[in-house]
Amino acid sequence: MTGLNARVAAITERIAERSRGDRQAYLQRLAAAAEQGPVRTGLSCTNLAHAFAAAPEADKSRLKGLQKPNVGIVSAYNDMLSAHQPLERFPALIKQAVREAGGTAQFAGGVPAMCDGVTQGQVGMELSLFSRDVIAMATGVALSHNTFDAGLCLGVCDKIVPGLLIGALHFGHLPFIFVPAGPMTSGMPNEEKARIRGLFAEGKIDRAELLEAESRSYHGPGTCTFYGTANSNQMLMEVMGLHLPGAAFVNPLTPLRDALTIAAGHRILRITAHTDQYTPIGAVIDERAIVNGMVGLLATGGSTNHTIHLVAIARAAGIHINWDDFSELSAIVPLLARIYPNGAADVNHFHAAGGMGFLIRELLAAGLLHEDIKTVAGGGLQAYTEEPVLADGGVAWRPAPEKSQDETVLRPCALPFSDNGGVRVLEGNLGRAVIKVSAVKPEHRVIEAPARVFDSQQQVIDAFRADALTGDFVCVVRGQGPRANGMPELHKLSPELAVLQSRGQQVALVTDGRMSGASGKVPAAIHLTPEWAMGGAIGRIRDGDRIRLDADAGVLEVKVPTAEWDARAHESPCTEPQHGMGREMFSAFRCNVTGAEEGAMTFYPDPSGLQEG
Repeated sequence: MTGLNARVAAITERIAERSRGDRQAYLQRLAAAAEQGPVRTGLSCTNLAHAFAAAPEADKSRLKGLQKPNVGIVSAYNDMLSAHQPLERFPALIKQAVREAGGTAQFAGGVPAMCDGVTQGQVGMELSLFSRDVIAMATGVALSHNTFDAGLCLGVCDKIVPGLLIGALHFGHLPFIFVPAGPMTSGMPNEEKARIRGLFAEGKIDRAELLEAESRSYHGPGTCTFYGTANSNQMLMEVMGLHLPGAAFVNPLTPLRDALTIAAGHRILRITAHTDQYTPIGAVIDERAIVNGMVGLLATGGSTNHTIHLVAIARAAGIHINWDDFSELSAIVPLLARIYPNGAADVNHFHAAGGMGFLIRELLAAGLLHEDIKTVAGGGLQAYTEEPVLADGGVAWRPAPEKSQDETVLRPCALPFSDNGGVRVLEGNLGRAVIKVSAVKPEHRVIEAPARVFDSQQQVIDAFRADALTGDFVCVVRGQGPRANGMPELHKLSPELAVLQSRGQQVALVTDGRMSGASGKVPAAIHLTPEWAMGGAIGRIRDGDRIRLDADAGVLEVKVPTAEWDARAHESPCTEPQHGMGREMFSAFRCNVTGAEEGAMTFYPDPSGLQEG
């Protein structure tokens, strides 16, 4: 193994220096909480009696004794989300596993979990980003009883894992292991699914045919198999050391999946403060783990949502990162995976080709990951170059394949798909934005064309159906940022814009909204900040303005004479009232949310206690 890449080391040190004050304050709070000893000793008899009143007698005896560790289970189970439906079975498996290891486990609380796949293009999507912080707060409520020595977080999808992690980091003196459910088995090939969506957008097939195709794509329990935010979450939990090694992409309802869940129940007791392997989550998530997360994201062409979520996660641990950190890492991290929408394969193919074990070994060997991080498995990140197998009724680990089993899906650092990462930062007189280029062909990465300005996805779709989107153009969709309407994802536009591109038109999207991990072959400058609702320059764009988007050079600018541009008024889009579908309850979130580059946070997780309120 080579030493750590000098630029990775320098970026990590810069982040550490930038974060020094807040990180030190965070760690001091952790140390103070840990010094209080096993948590239940500080509770009154009345408190304790309430805490275990309904527990089975054997568990109640251990809880009364105050010496055995008690594990809190926080779960995002609901049976509408295919990714979370398998979690229904997990608490029983975990409770028994923890009993076998000498402790107790209680279901501490559930957190909400909405499905972005259901809400895409619907007004409910305007609650999606804010649900992350609701989940973080719900995690805090679940753990607030102060009866737990450790936690197991059960969740998979888009805002859910970041929310669980942010919440857990506010109890950073406790150990946590994240327990996934795994991806559904492969259904209709993703390229065929995209083709059928295009046919529907053009009116060549009806809704019944489209629904049949979608049902064959999303067909059973488990995570959607494309490489969106949900599966990017699972990659992050491994590369940051919060899963058991190789847990991310094992299918649900299989013996190995159950064995991994049971193993998490056994392992969590070995890393509590009752042992000599005490591994609090606040020590696991440090500057090195955050950099590892960014590197993993770039090396796999992962979800652009994590240019928001990782910022918020880091901040919860007293660490400050920004988009420049992503951009500088992107210049040196090779793209090693092609998973839909960046390629034809799904995450099951990625896992079969060598998966996380192969990927982490390659990145470690190239000096692009910090090996010397704390992990829930112990032994640093080297343990994550192994993959799980069934053995003696449980689980064991063996080295992941040394060679990729399919180089159309997963490659070594010596033969990357690209010499640099799949996520980049754009900058210019329109502000700063993020673009995912791993699925965009080189010939589409630079476009200069007239703007077409819209205030909603539906306006774009109506223009498409009226055959009004002719010639080359840059589609500007404004008023979609976190403060304006909660920053919904704009996937409803993907089929239409892709159809236009396939007809030979040069098209691009510029928006202060999101596209997430499903950003596809049309170049999309997203998360534009400052957003429209905070006076951002996107509010000064008019139809016909020439916009240049250069993903290679990192440029996003409007070609309008400076004097004219400076004199322009900030135009107000026609946005609909923020009520209905529960949106009125989130007005305080919209008023207080930070910008996208600051993590779109609706509360200020400042570990030093400054700037409260």
